[in-house]
Amino acid sequence: MNELLQPAWAFFWREESPYVVSAALVLAVLIWSLRPADRRSVGYTLGLFMICLAGQFAAGMLDARGLSAGAAAAHELFVVGSGVALIRLAGLCLFRVLLPAAGLRPPRIVEDLVVILAYVGFALVRMRLAGVDLSGIVATSAVITAVVAFSMQDTLGNILGGLALQLDSSIEVGDWVKVDDVSGRVVDIRWRHTAIETRNGETIVVPNSLLMKSKFTVIWSPEQATQTWRRWIWFNVDYSAQPARVIQAVEQAVASADIPNVSRMPPPNCVLMEFGPSYGRYALRYWMIDPRPDDPTDSAVRSHVLAALQRAGIRIAEPEYSVHMIKENEAHRAEVHAREIGRRLRALRDVGIFAAFSEEELKALADRLVYAPFARGDVITRQGMLAHWLYILVEGEAEVWIEQAGARRLLTTLPAGSVFGEMGMLTGEPRRATVAAKSEVECYRLDKAGFEDIIRSRPAIAEDMAAILTERNMQLADAQEALGAEAEAREKRRQHASLLGKMRTFFGLGGPA
Repeated sequence: MNELLQPAWAFFWREESPYVVSAALVLAVLIWSLRPADRRSVGYTLGLFMICLAGQFAAGMLDARGLSAGAAAAHELFVVGSGVALIRLAGLCLFRVLLPAAGLRPPRIVEDLVVILAYVGFALVRMRLAGVDLSGIVATSAVITAVVAFSMQDTLGNILGGLALQLDSSIEVGDWVKVDDVSGRVVDIRWRHTAIETRNGETIVVPNSLLMKSKFTVIWSPEQATQTWRRWIWFNVDYSAQPARVIQAVEQAVASADIPNVSRMPPPNCVLMEFGPSYGRYALRYWMIDPRPDDPTDSAVRSHVLAALQRAGIRIAEPEYSVHMIKENEAHRAEVHAREIGRRLRALRDVGIFAAFSEEELKALADRLVYAPFARGDVITRQGMLAHWLYILVEGEAEVWIEQAGARRLLTTLPAGSVFGEMGMLTGEPRRATVAAKSEVECYRLDKAGFEDIIRSRPAIAEDMAAILTERNMQLADAQEALGAEAEAREKRRQHASLLGKMRTFFGLGGPA
């Protein structure tokens, strides 16, 4: 047996063998320790290398038995296999370990191309060492290449397209793209296709040749994380509303609201795009920060647009048809109106400043109330503004903010049933705080004109209301320096006289100011 092993070992273990085996083991250990995600690939490649070494030893055994021709062919075959394994390990080490450590991350398709060229070069070297005439192979391969290229035009187009996309970085993994009617995130770029994952969890496979021949849109990429995307919200409004009024109401509401994923700069703008059969077609254009939650963001913006139009008394246009209908029953309309008046009366009775009003006076106020909805984040009233109306909060919550020296501070949260803005309606003073909708909010709004007739018919109401407003002001004393009992009484009398004088002047009631 030793007589066979010694010649076989001499045939198998050549001068370069220690270097080849050492290089393979070092590369495998390095990749195994630094790239856990590639351990399976390393294991397969190292297994192939070991099989090829065993095959070379088996070829040595054949040579020791006198089968020299077969042994030489088998040895060359397994040398090529071990060389392929070694090139694969070197490629993994170069592109997965060394280049990333140097801050370079070339596309995967470049790695594949370099490794394939190394395979081809190694094969040509082995063939040249074996005495094969390469010139004849090159001449023959040119004809074969032309035939294969003609028969595989589509496949080659996809491969070259994938290579071009990777090399010029037109699309990269992680980009958010739109191709025709497909929109999603690029999850993989391969030789033949690009995989796009949509928001529905579907993976769309797009041939690379299609991307090279047609246009596509890169909406967002990790390198341009701050790049905003302009979106369009379309809505139709009846011609009875002036365009300037529609545009102002929508732009102010969306610009001042705190809507997640909507950029404040550039500011949103509303434009009248075209004239429809019975409506004007408008578009609100705003800038989205992250395109991934586009539908939820569009929905939130539409909610603010609808609430702004409703507050301004502007109706969304409805389709018009010529239909013969029976006139609505007067009794039904009266019943609907009575229910709404009842709801308003319940809201008014809970307001302290209207405690001295009679039932008839409350009903008169109820007729003058205006429904005012607000979307979450809307600014209901802003500090420093002159607005002669009050709000009755019937649904939702609102936050009260005060701005001092450029800083904002949250004072309180108003629950349903609260009233605010009464000082502006009764005295004409500017707003002393900013009130914003914390949730979806429903309010009733009462302006000075709706209140003026009642207070003129019974001026004594002003005395009672001034006392209530005085109590309101004194409730804010906890945010100021504490007052003693005597100082508090003096302050209370001063504020009562001041407020009563302002109300008489504002409504022109006469008497002592």
